[in-house]
Amino acid sequence: MKLKTLLTAVVFTCLLVQVQAQLSPGDLAKPHAQLEGVANCTKCHVLGDKVSNDKCLSCHKEVKSKLDQGAGYHASSEAKGKECASCHNDHHGRNFNLIRFDKDKFNHNLTGYELTGSHKTNDCRKCHKPELIQDAALKKKTTTYLGLRRDCKSCHADVHQTTLTTDCAKCHTTEKFAPAAKFDHNKSDYPLVGAHKTVACIDCHKKETRGGKEFQRFADVPFTNCNSCHKDPHQSNLGTNCKECHSEQSFTAQGALKKYNHGQTHFPLKGKHQQVDCAKCHNMVATPLTVFQDKLGIQTTNCVACHKDVHEKRFGTNCVDCHSEKTFQVSGVPKNFDHNKTGFGLEGKHQQVDCKKCHTSEHFTDPQPHQSCATCHKDYHEGQMASAVLGISPDCASCHTVEGFTGSSYSIAEHNKTKFPLTGAHMATPCLDCHKPDKEKWKFKNIGSTCVDCHKDVHEGFVNKKYYPDKTCEKCHVTDSWTDNRFDHNLTKFKLEGAHTKQSCMACHGKKDDTGKLPQRYQKFTDLPTNCTSCHKNVHDTQFEKNGVTDCVRCHGQESWKATKFDHNKTKFKLDGKHVKVDCAKCHKPALVNGEQVVQYKLKSFECIDCHQ
Repeated sequence: MKLKTLLTAVVFTCLLVQVQAQLSPGDLAKPHAQLEGVANCTKCHVLGDKVSNDKCLSCHKEVKSKLDQGAGYHASSEAKGKECASCHNDHHGRNFNLIRFDKDKFNHNLTGYELTGSHKTNDCRKCHKPELIQDAALKKKTTTYLGLRRDCKSCHADVHQTTLTTDCAKCHTTEKFAPAAKFDHNKSDYPLVGAHKTVACIDCHKKETRGGKEFQRFADVPFTNCNSCHKDPHQSNLGTNCKECHSEQSFTAQGALKKYNHGQTHFPLKGKHQQVDCAKCHNMVATPLTVFQDKLGIQTTNCVACHKDVHEKRFGTNCVDCHSEKTFQVSGVPKNFDHNKTGFGLEGKHQQVDCKKCHTSEHFTDPQPHQSCATCHKDYHEGQMASAVLGISPDCASCHTVEGFTGSSYSIAEHNKTKFPLTGAHMATPCLDCHKPDKEKWKFKNIGSTCVDCHKDVHEGFVNKKYYPDKTCEKCHVTDSWTDNRFDHNLTKFKLEGAHTKQSCMACHGKKDDTGKLPQRYQKFTDLPTNCTSCHKNVHDTQFEKNGVTDCVRCHGQESWKATKFDHNKTKFKLDGKHVKVDCAKCHKPALVNGEQVVQYKLKSFECIDCHQ
């Protein structure tokens, strides 16, 4: 009996082992050990099928998140679309490594983060370690390669301690952190020029201790003035703007002295003084505390303190009465010289003329002719103004002033005393439009006196000459305006009445053609038809034609389009009773005639039933 029981137990044990072997081919790896047992199979497997990717991703949410973003290795061309179990299969024992790949041959570019520079030589676990992972759940997984951020500060300490941008790649490269190969000092608020280019960084960017760590200061370094970094050897005696005298090229170079604002001193430089080398006036070998201080007290009017008096005091010592700092040569009129005492006071443009233009002799005191303008000035008009009887030209001053030759004081009143009085628009016409027609030379004689002497006859060939014999434009037009005219239209076969009297001439006699060129004025004054439809559209089509002509004036007047002459009682349908008050449009409806809407006035039938239902 005991033997039979023992045999039964052995057989049962063998059967149980066979069943378990069919259900589980081996132990799960340590990360999946909590899923061991028949009750947990469906957490990874689909009944009767293989392992499902969806079930894998339902647990590995960090991988699913990356896939949803289309980021990371699993979204790359190498891994995308594969079954999870093809790379991470299980049931190979507790110590089986689920994440297996050749680190040396792994293409890190597939993760979306290319390794460059020093990153290429790093051991994977120098970056992929829990302390660099932000996510608390991922931090617990010692074998994961997920969870790292891409910004430099997530792995590296910020040696600048938040004083500079967090985008380290703007200055540094992955090849080497120092020096900052991508940093360009010229793109900073302080571009380096001159000798500053050769200065070592540490000379301006000092090291200090900040937050218990060594810190090199790159931000907020003062540079508003040179004395922010340099000692002032002049001890502020010459101001604090060093750049007025010195440059970054060299502290001892004197070229930059041109920038110095000498106007800050008691002796501002003007004229030629601005071009004089500093060493001509100042002792340049003086000490820094005395340099440029050797001319104190000299006034700008004391010229003889530096210059020799070539007049030997015959004109006094106040040189500025005749000379200026622009040039020693006398030009224009000396500001303190009273020319009125000569009998010829300088006025207008004469005040700007160089003395030597008039005083051509060796001495200014030699008498100069000045009785008339012509004694100095050439007759610009070349005798055109000369009297026909005496042949003498009037003095220029009769038309011009000393304020300037351009322009004239010749008035309209004086012009009206000539053979061509100015009227209308001619009064507002600039002189040169008539007297300088070729834009090169003025003309005042024999320039014509009729309209066509200046204006083109635009009507030639279009208007019968009987209306303007010898092209006498004034028969129709006035000088006030070209559009205003006094032509008597009653002289033609078409007397103007009503609204026609309010139209411009070109409303009937002109139009613009469409030749593809610029629009040109077209005019027609002869052989114009006088029937209404030659100008106006016949809105009634042929309803009222007689012998092919619609006589509009049978119903319409010329004051307005209203049919003031029309009498409905003279038609075949006399209006009486209620019909008198019915609006025309109630009976006369629009109809389509020849492709256009035309109101139907000619009715074929007048039976009541035609209108009333």
